[in-house]
Amino acid sequence: MNRLPRKLAMLSFAALLLGTQAIAFAQDKKPDEAAKGETKHDGDKDQQSIPPEKSSVTHHDLALDGKTIHYTATAGTLLIRDDEEKPYGSIFYIAYTQDGVDSKTRPVTFLYNGGPGSATLWLHMGSVGPVRVATSSPAATGSAPYQIVPNQYSLLDKTDLVFIDAPLTGYSRAVGKATAKDFAGVDQDLKAFNKFIARYVTVNERWNSPKVLFGESYGTTRSAGLSAVLQENGIALNGIVLLSSILNYGELAPGTDTQYVVNLPSYAAIAWYHSKLQNKPADLKVFLDEVRGFARGDYSAALAEGDQISSARLDAAAAKVSQYTGLSVQFVKEAKLRVSPTRFRKELLRDEGDILGRYDARFEGTDVDSAGENPGYDPSDTGISGAFVAAEHDYLSRELKYDTTDEYRPTVYGNIGDWDWKHRGAGAGRAFGGQQAMPYVAGDLADTIRKNPKLKVLSANGYFDLATPFFATEYDLSHMMLTPDLAKNVEFTYYPSGHMVYLNVDALKDFKRDLDTFYSNLTR
Repeated sequence: MNRLPRKLAMLSFAALLLGTQAIAFAQDKKPDEAAKGETKHDGDKDQQSIPPEKSSVTHHDLALDGKTIHYTATAGTLLIRDDEEKPYGSIFYIAYTQDGVDSKTRPVTFLYNGGPGSATLWLHMGSVGPVRVATSSPAATGSAPYQIVPNQYSLLDKTDLVFIDAPLTGYSRAVGKATAKDFAGVDQDLKAFNKFIARYVTVNERWNSPKVLFGESYGTTRSAGLSAVLQENGIALNGIVLLSSILNYGELAPGTDTQYVVNLPSYAAIAWYHSKLQNKPADLKVFLDEVRGFARGDYSAALAEGDQISSARLDAAAAKVSQYTGLSVQFVKEAKLRVSPTRFRKELLRDEGDILGRYDARFEGTDVDSAGENPGYDPSDTGISGAFVAAEHDYLSRELKYDTTDEYRPTVYGNIGDWDWKHRGAGAGRAFGGQQAMPYVAGDLADTIRKNPKLKVLSANGYFDLATPFFATEYDLSHMMLTPDLAKNVEFTYYPSGHMVYLNVDALKDFKRDLDTFYSNLTR
């Protein structure tokens, strides 16, 4: 093993003393070996070279609640190894750790977005990190220049933060003999994240720190499944934050009515927001309680009758759905009481010539025309993507000094191939010999809670989210077959926002308040 040149080491140390950026290759117990990289041989042909682990370390300050937090930012990669101990993935992460605190008692939170196939720039640049990009939400943010501001709602006062780009996204890559198939699947993804977290806590001596998972969207699917995998491998979590959850893909199966039942309260909230209800209720929460009751009661019963429903019952149910959603009775009847999110997004503001966002229905946009049944795009996606992608690139280069020739991949939906949706559930989540055709991970989470009764879960939900409706999350987390005492481990919070709750800054303020309480109770 070759050692780094003495001059380079001395220059790096000098740079640190001067307060400038220092490049630290290979945060490992064997830094020289990792910095050197590895090349495997197969006969006379060299396999793909294994890149070195590397990191860029910078130092920063954040004023938060009248106090100054001194912290270290580390943007880098760690190698994960397969079951034969051969490197097969280089995983990119950005860690923020507070200086001068005891890491043994300081929580560390692992954050990631979903997709599957999405990098974590959304959580990184918008939620609880030390900075965030300012947007014009719910209006479209438009073109550069964008403003990156200190985040007064950061969680750095409560926990260290490690933002992880999923394999193949961001700067994370398959290495060695690995291909996309080694990562593009529910259980393949869980395996990779399990290995990364174990690697991170080993390299950074955080095995005894309180640990939290923080996932958004498919990241909640990952968190629920990962909780069981980590538990099985000796990493007992203190907490899980589920932001905009999807925990049972089976509910989306054709021929079932569950998705229509769980979508209805979200339609009602969105119609309320856009003032499409006659005699608009003053209190949204009270109104939604009423809609929940109808959804699980008369509406569910009407759907269950299927083609055998009587004309009278169809008329009564359609009238009630119309009352709660702002859609015409005729439209609801023509849809046979089953209105999909795409149709709702096109129909609610059709008379105004506007369509709604899927991730956040506060967003409006104009379509090619007002005909048709599906919107041509998602204004809640196009309205913010440019700002987040530009901010991530600029911040990594300008502030975190991460230097690479690789291309940052915000999404890799077209490059991951066919996602393998099969999942081997844990505990009561097992079915059909342990193999599920589509993941039901609420069962995995329930199994983890039974085995780790101190695990606390916070489910955060946006009222105007059509991608992961809040009533579906309530249903899944309330059907985990937990004892009454263990059911109290799960709490719900709600915000006047969409899938990315933090796009509404007022909601982000409330979210931060709720997270503060959650973290304060983690070790009690």
